[in-house]
Amino acid sequence: MPLKHVEKAPYVLDDRGRRSLSHRRMQTFRSLLFTPADRPDRFARALTSRADAVCLDLEDAIAPGKKTEARAHAAAFLREHDLAGPSIIGVRINPLDSSWWAEDVAATAGADFLLLPKAVSAVQLAMLRAARPNTPLWPLVETAEGLRNCWQIAAAPGVEGVLFGAFDYAADVGCTMDWEPLLFVRSQLAAAAARARIQLLDAPSGELADMHGLRQQTLRVKALGFTGRACIHPAQIGAVNAAFTSSQAEIDAALRILEAFDAAGEGVAQLDGKLLEKPVALAARRVLARANGFQGVN
Repeated sequence: MPLKHVEKAPYVLDDRGRRSLSHRRMQTFRSLLFTPADRPDRFARALTSRADAVCLDLEDAIAPGKKTEARAHAAAFLREHDLAGPSIIGVRINPLDSSWWAEDVAATAGADFLLLPKAVSAVQLAMLRAARPNTPLWPLVETAEGLRNCWQIAAAPGVEGVLFGAFDYAADVGCTMDWEPLLFVRSQLAAAAARARIQLLDAPSGELADMHGLRQQTLRVKALGFTGRACIHPAQIGAVNAAFTSSQAEIDAALRILEAFDAAGEGVAQLDGKLLEKPVALAARRVLARANGFQGVN
Protein backbone atom coordinates (compact mmCIF):
# COMPACT_ATOMS: atom_id res chain seq x y z
CA MET A 1 0.00 0.00 0.00
CA PRO A 2 1.47 3.42 -0.90
CA LEU A 3 2.72 5.41 2.03
CA LYS A 4 1.15 8.76 2.73
CA HIS A 5 2.59 11.73 4.60
CA VAL A 6 1.29 11.95 8.14
CA GLU A 7 0.35 15.57 8.71
CA LYS A 8 0.44 15.47 12.51
CA ALA A 9 1.96 13.02 14.94
CA PRO A 10 0.08 11.65 17.98
CA TYR A 11 0.46 13.36 21.34
CA VAL A 12 0.95 12.30 24.93
CA LEU A 13 -1.08 14.19 27.54
CA ASP A 14 0.40 15.04 30.91
CA ASP A 15 -1.44 14.84 34.25
CA ARG A 16 -3.05 18.23 33.59
CA GLY A 17 -4.46 17.14 30.25
CA ARG A 18 -1.92 19.25 28.39
CA ARG A 19 -0.03 18.02 25.36
CA SER A 20 3.42 16.74 26.27
CA LEU A 21 6.34 16.32 23.91
CA SER A 22 8.83 15.16 26.53
CA HIS A 23 8.26 11.42 25.94
CA ARG A 24 8.89 11.29 22.19
CA ARG A 25 10.84 12.99 19.48
CA MET A 26 9.05 15.93 17.96
CA GLN A 27 7.40 15.64 14.58
CA THR A 28 9.40 16.69 11.55
CA PHE A 29 8.76 20.27 10.50
CA ARG A 30 8.61 20.69 6.75
CA SER A 31 7.41 24.22 7.39
CA LEU A 32 7.42 26.58 10.34
CA LEU A 33 5.35 29.76 10.12
CA PHE A 34 6.48 32.82 12.06
CA THR A 35 3.63 34.96 13.41
CA PRO A 36 4.20 38.28 15.22
CA ALA A 37 3.08 37.92 18.82
CA ASP A 38 1.68 41.44 18.86
CA ARG A 39 -0.91 40.40 16.23
CA PRO A 40 -3.30 38.08 18.11
CA ASP A 41 -5.77 38.49 15.25
CA ARG A 42 -3.45 36.30 13.17
CA PHE A 43 -2.97 33.46 15.66
CA ALA A 44 -6.01 31.35 14.81
CA ARG A 45 -5.46 31.82 11.08
CA ALA A 46 -1.87 30.67 11.45
CA LEU A 47 -3.06 27.40 12.99
CA THR A 48 -5.15 26.64 9.91
CA SER A 49 -2.41 27.55 7.45
CA ARG A 50 -1.13 23.97 6.84
CA ALA A 51 2.22 24.83 8.44
CA ASP A 52 3.62 21.91 10.42
CA ALA A 53 4.47 24.31 13.24
CA VAL A 54 3.63 27.89 14.20
CA CYS A 55 6.13 30.07 16.03
CA LEU A 56 4.88 33.15 17.89
CA ASP A 57 7.62 35.74 17.50
CA LEU A 58 8.66 37.88 20.45
CA GLU A 59 11.95 38.97 18.91
CA ASP A 60 12.60 40.49 15.48
CA ALA A 61 8.97 41.22 14.60
CA ILE A 62 8.33 43.14 17.85
CA ALA A 63 9.45 46.70 18.58
CA PRO A 64 11.02 47.23 22.03
CA GLY A 65 8.04 49.25 23.20
CA LYS A 66 5.66 46.39 22.37
CA LYS A 67 7.54 43.49 23.96
CA THR A 68 5.41 43.38 27.10
CA GLU A 69 2.15 43.54 25.16
CA ALA A 70 3.27 40.85 22.71
CA ARG A 71 4.37 38.58 25.55
CA ALA A 72 0.98 38.95 27.19
CA HIS A 73 -0.80 38.07 23.94
CA ALA A 74 1.37 34.98 23.46
CA ALA A 75 0.89 33.84 27.06
CA ALA A 76 -2.89 34.28 26.86
CA PHE A 77 -3.12 32.33 23.61
CA LEU A 78 -1.03 29.47 24.98
CA ARG A 79 -3.25 29.32 28.07
CA GLU A 80 -6.54 29.48 26.19
CA HIS A 81 -5.73 27.42 23.11
CA ASP A 82 -6.71 23.76 23.10
CA LEU A 83 -3.27 22.32 23.78
CA ALA A 84 -4.55 18.80 23.27
CA GLY A 85 -5.24 19.71 19.66
CA PRO A 86 -3.10 18.88 16.63
CA SER A 87 -1.21 22.16 16.23
CA ILE A 88 2.40 22.54 17.35
CA ILE A 89 2.99 26.03 18.72
CA GLY A 90 6.37 27.40 19.72
CA VAL A 91 7.75 30.77 20.74
CA ARG A 92 10.80 32.67 19.56
CA ILE A 93 12.02 34.35 22.72
CA ASN A 94 14.43 37.26 22.88
CA PRO A 95 18.21 36.66 22.98
CA LEU A 96 19.83 35.68 26.25
CA ASP A 97 21.84 38.91 26.28
CA SER A 98 18.60 40.93 26.34
CA SER A 99 16.60 42.07 29.35
CA TRP A 100 13.46 40.30 28.10
CA TRP A 101 14.32 36.64 27.75
CA ALA A 102 13.65 35.50 31.34
CA GLU A 103 10.16 36.98 31.30
CA ASP A 104 9.56 35.43 27.88
CA VAL A 105 10.43 31.98 29.23
CA ALA A 106 8.34 32.40 32.38
CA ALA A 107 5.27 33.59 30.46
CA THR A 108 5.23 30.90 27.76
CA ALA A 109 5.13 27.67 29.78
CA GLY A 110 2.57 26.19 27.39
CA ALA A 111 4.82 26.41 24.32
CA ASP A 112 5.72 23.15 22.57
CA PHE A 113 9.20 24.44 21.80
CA LEU A 114 11.38 27.50 22.33
CA LEU A 115 13.38 29.07 19.54
CA LEU A 116 16.52 30.85 20.77
CA PRO A 117 17.80 33.63 18.48
CA LYS A 118 21.45 34.61 18.18
CA ALA A 119 22.63 31.29 19.62
CA VAL A 120 26.42 31.29 19.90
CA SER A 121 27.29 28.48 22.34
CA ALA A 122 26.15 25.27 23.98
CA VAL A 123 26.43 27.08 27.31
CA GLN A 124 23.49 29.27 26.31
CA LEU A 125 21.42 26.19 25.50
CA ALA A 126 22.29 24.69 28.90
CA MET A 127 21.11 27.89 30.59
CA LEU A 128 17.82 27.85 28.70
CA ARG A 129 17.33 24.15 29.34
CA ALA A 130 17.82 24.71 33.05
CA ALA A 131 14.93 27.17 32.93
CA ARG A 132 12.72 24.89 30.79
CA PRO A 133 14.07 21.33 31.15
CA ASN A 134 11.20 19.56 29.35
CA THR A 135 10.76 21.91 26.40
CA PRO A 136 12.47 21.12 23.07
CA LEU A 137 14.93 23.83 22.05
CA TRP A 138 15.60 25.26 18.60
CA PRO A 139 18.69 27.50 18.40
CA LEU A 140 18.94 30.01 15.59
CA VAL A 141 22.44 30.12 14.10
CA GLU A 142 22.70 33.56 12.54
CA THR A 143 26.16 34.97 13.34
CA ALA A 144 29.76 34.12 12.55
CA GLU A 145 30.26 33.16 16.20
CA GLY A 146 27.26 30.85 16.04
CA LEU A 147 28.64 29.20 12.92
CA ARG A 148 32.01 28.73 14.64
CA ASN A 149 30.28 26.76 17.42
CA CYS A 150 27.50 25.15 15.39
CA TRP A 151 28.71 21.58 16.02
CA GLN A 152 28.46 22.04 19.79
CA ILE A 153 25.16 23.93 19.49
CA ALA A 154 23.57 21.17 17.41
CA ALA A 155 24.75 18.48 19.84
CA ALA A 156 23.63 20.30 23.00
CA PRO A 157 21.16 18.37 25.21
CA GLY A 158 17.54 19.30 24.58
CA VAL A 159 18.08 20.57 21.05
CA GLU A 160 15.52 19.17 18.58
CA GLY A 161 16.65 21.19 15.58
CA VAL A 162 18.57 24.19 14.29
CA LEU A 163 17.28 27.06 12.19
CA PHE A 164 19.57 29.03 9.89
CA GLY A 165 19.14 32.80 10.21
CA ALA A 166 20.44 33.82 6.80
CA PHE A 167 19.45 37.49 6.91
CA ASP A 168 21.21 38.20 10.21
CA TYR A 169 24.20 36.07 9.23
CA ALA A 170 24.66 37.97 5.96
CA ALA A 171 24.45 41.26 7.85
CA ASP A 172 26.97 40.02 10.43
CA VAL A 173 29.64 38.97 7.93
CA GLY A 174 28.85 41.52 5.21
CA CYS A 175 27.92 39.08 2.44
CA THR A 176 24.96 39.09 0.09
CA MET A 177 21.94 36.79 0.32
CA ASP A 178 22.86 35.04 -2.94
CA TRP A 179 23.28 31.27 -3.07
CA GLU A 180 27.07 31.11 -3.38
CA PRO A 181 28.06 33.26 -0.36
CA LEU A 182 25.81 31.20 1.93
CA LEU A 183 26.54 27.75 0.51
CA PHE A 184 29.44 27.11 2.89
CA VAL A 185 27.32 28.06 5.91
CA ARG A 186 24.41 25.86 4.86
CA SER A 187 26.77 22.94 4.22
CA GLN A 188 28.40 23.32 7.64
CA LEU A 189 25.02 23.41 9.36
CA ALA A 190 23.83 20.38 7.39
CA ALA A 191 26.84 18.37 8.54
CA ALA A 192 26.47 19.50 12.16
CA ALA A 193 22.76 18.66 12.22
CA ALA A 194 23.35 15.27 10.58
CA ARG A 195 26.03 14.42 13.14
CA ALA A 196 23.67 15.36 15.98
CA ARG A 197 20.74 13.59 14.25
CA ILE A 198 18.46 16.58 14.57
CA GLN A 199 16.30 18.61 12.21
CA LEU A 200 17.56 21.59 10.22
CA LEU A 201 15.38 24.39 8.87
CA ASP A 202 16.44 26.94 6.31
CA ALA A 203 15.80 30.66 6.64
CA PRO A 204 12.54 32.00 5.23
CA SER A 205 12.49 33.48 1.78
CA GLY A 206 11.29 36.99 1.06
CA GLU A 207 9.55 35.71 -2.09
CA LEU A 208 5.77 36.11 -1.95
CA ALA A 209 4.79 36.02 -5.64
CA ASP A 210 6.82 33.34 -7.47
CA MET A 211 5.86 30.11 -5.72
CA HIS A 212 7.48 27.94 -8.40
CA GLY A 213 10.76 29.78 -7.83
CA LEU A 214 10.37 29.39 -4.07
CA ARG A 215 9.90 25.65 -4.45
CA GLN A 216 13.00 25.39 -6.65
CA GLN A 217 15.03 27.36 -4.10
CA THR A 218 13.74 25.07 -1.36
CA LEU A 219 14.64 21.93 -3.29
CA ARG A 220 18.23 23.19 -3.41
CA VAL A 221 18.49 23.39 0.36
CA LYS A 222 16.75 20.04 0.69
CA ALA A 223 19.46 18.57 -1.54
CA LEU A 224 22.06 19.84 0.95
CA GLY A 225 20.42 17.94 3.81
CA PHE A 226 17.94 20.45 5.24
CA THR A 227 14.73 18.90 6.55
CA GLY A 228 12.43 21.93 6.35
CA ARG A 229 12.15 25.68 5.96
CA ALA A 230 10.74 28.61 7.88
CA CYS A 231 8.03 30.79 6.33
CA ILE A 232 6.99 34.38 6.96
CA HIS A 233 3.68 34.28 5.07
CA PRO A 234 0.99 31.61 4.73
CA ALA A 235 1.28 31.84 0.93
CA GLN A 236 4.73 30.22 1.13
CA ILE A 237 3.66 27.10 2.99
CA GLY A 238 2.32 25.10 0.07
CA ALA A 239 5.52 25.39 -1.95
CA VAL A 240 7.72 24.60 1.05
CA ASN A 241 5.63 21.61 2.13
CA ALA A 242 5.63 20.27 -1.41
CA ALA A 243 9.42 20.47 -1.61
CA PHE A 244 9.88 18.50 1.61
CA THR A 245 7.15 15.91 1.05
CA SER A 246 8.27 12.63 -0.46
CA SER A 247 6.61 12.11 -3.84
CA GLN A 248 4.96 8.82 -4.72
CA ALA A 249 7.75 8.20 -7.25
CA GLU A 250 10.38 8.69 -4.51
CA ILE A 251 8.46 6.38 -2.18
CA ASP A 252 8.13 3.68 -4.83
CA ALA A 253 11.84 3.89 -5.66
CA ALA A 254 12.78 3.69 -1.99
CA LEU A 255 10.59 0.63 -1.46
CA ARG A 256 12.17 -1.13 -4.45
CA ILE A 257 15.65 -0.39 -3.09
CA LEU A 258 14.83 -1.80 0.33
CA GLU A 259 13.18 -4.85 -1.22
CA ALA A 260 16.39 -5.46 -3.18
CA PHE A 261 18.44 -5.27 0.03
CA ASP A 262 16.06 -7.61 1.82
CA ALA A 263 16.43 -10.11 -1.00
CA ALA A 264 20.23 -9.80 -1.01
CA GLY A 265 20.64 -10.24 2.72
CA GLU A 266 24.04 -8.96 3.91
CA GLY A 267 26.27 -6.75 1.77
CA VAL A 268 25.46 -5.14 -1.54
CA ALA A 269 22.30 -5.48 -3.62
CA GLN A 270 21.57 -5.20 -7.32
CA LEU A 271 18.73 -3.25 -8.90
CA ASP A 272 18.21 -2.28 -12.54
CA GLY A 273 21.76 -3.27 -13.40
CA LYS A 274 23.37 -1.22 -10.61
CA LEU A 275 25.19 -2.23 -7.42
CA LEU A 276 23.68 -0.68 -4.30
CA GLU A 277 25.55 -0.35 -1.01
CA LYS A 278 24.42 0.46 2.53
CA PRO A 279 24.34 4.29 2.15
CA VAL A 280 21.76 3.89 -0.62
CA ALA A 281 19.55 1.88 1.73
CA LEU A 282 19.93 4.54 4.43
CA ALA A 283 18.85 7.24 1.97
CA ALA A 284 15.83 5.12 1.01
CA ARG A 285 14.85 4.75 4.66
CA ARG A 286 15.04 8.51 5.07
CA VAL A 287 12.63 8.97 2.18
CA LEU A 288 10.15 6.60 3.82
CA ALA A 289 10.65 8.19 7.23
CA ARG A 290 9.92 11.61 5.77
CA ALA A 291 6.83 10.18 4.06
CA ASN A 292 5.56 8.92 7.39
CA GLY A 293 6.23 12.21 9.16
CA PHE A 294 9.06 11.00 11.38
CA GLN A 295 12.51 12.53 11.70
CA GLY A 296 14.93 9.92 13.00
CA VAL A 297 16.14 6.87 11.08
CA ASN A 298 18.01 4.13 12.94
